[in-house]
Amino acid sequence: MGFWTGKRVLLTGHTGFKGSWMALLLSRMGADVFGYALRPPTEPNLFTVACVGDGIQSRIADIRDSESLRRSMAEFAPDVVIHMAAQPLVRDSYDKPVETFDVNVMGTVYLLEAVRHTPGVKATIVVTSDKCYENREVLSAYSENDAMGGHDPYSSSKGCAELVTAAYGRSFFAPGMGRGAVASVRAGNVIGGGDWAKDRLVADLARGLIAGEPIIVRHPDAIRPWQHVLEPLSGYLKVAEHLMANGPSAWEAWNFGADNGGEQSVGVLAALACRIWGRPNAFRVELDPDAVHEAKLLKLDSTKARTRLGWRPRWSFEESVTETMAWYRAFADGADMRTVTLSQIETHQTKTIEQSTRRIRL
Repeated sequence: MGFWTGKRVLLTGHTGFKGSWMALLLSRMGADVFGYALRPPTEPNLFTVACVGDGIQSRIADIRDSESLRRSMAEFAPDVVIHMAAQPLVRDSYDKPVETFDVNVMGTVYLLEAVRHTPGVKATIVVTSDKCYENREVLSAYSENDAMGGHDPYSSSKGCAELVTAAYGRSFFAPGMGRGAVASVRAGNVIGGGDWAKDRLVADLARGLIAGEPIIVRHPDAIRPWQHVLEPLSGYLKVAEHLMANGPSAWEAWNFGADNGGEQSVGVLAALACRIWGRPNAFRVELDPDAVHEAKLLKLDSTKARTRLGWRPRWSFEESVTETMAWYRAFADGADMRTVTLSQIETHQTKTIEQSTRRIRL
């Protein structure tokens, strides 16, 4: 039996892109999953096409409904809580700044309050973003101890969520307080099948490629630390395992960033995705003079996760893009997307085991 077999996990945001992958990942490893989230935010969406709700408990509710959240927490009595519910889009934060702060900051407060009043929770993982850092757009990578900040409402809200988590961790979940441990986790830009959010590069590419329509790329020179969604998710679970194995501990933050090979420009990713699909000339560049501010360079230092957790990305940049486009190709061909998604999870986990075995032999 594996570590997660029989563990009770309350997962917020399970109907979103990353949350759906996490729900399937946990289910495959034998966890008893209770999802708490709003309805899927797009059509189509990964939650529906991969039948993520099969085999888990699912409650459609708002993270800001504190009474509903606390009641759900008490009824399910989880061992682990993973908080992924969020307003996840930079551009939407310019249109809906109040909602962005309400969901991302107060939603985190309500979540941690519910955990604080639920005996038996051993580990709580709050997922934020690499955008939480005060980004000076320098070549050096940000470590967990660098300052929080944020130019736009989304980035600022993630920095605020980190401060909230740190305050709760130190005030209510410190060693000797009789509660479990709390940690925050931060990851860079993730890609993977099933992302249909507007104004996201891979989602825009997939829509255009499937429809056979031209694709507009507006920021080809922006560099992002791309990684497949399964990379940081596997890291989040390692943090939870670490907390449960070591008992109540001081609050910590953890970075999960791409390898150096994953730090590529938007133009490079677009070109590779289109070439893999078989339409190398499917996109064109059109600069947007009225575009809102978005960071052009941001790197994470994941040394802590590598040295203390033994975590590292398993798929290269090219492999990550290839697996992502294979997912969308299967979707376009009418495949069983639950089977396809679980197959990619199995492939990723198999490579993880193979690489770990190889390191032991060396």
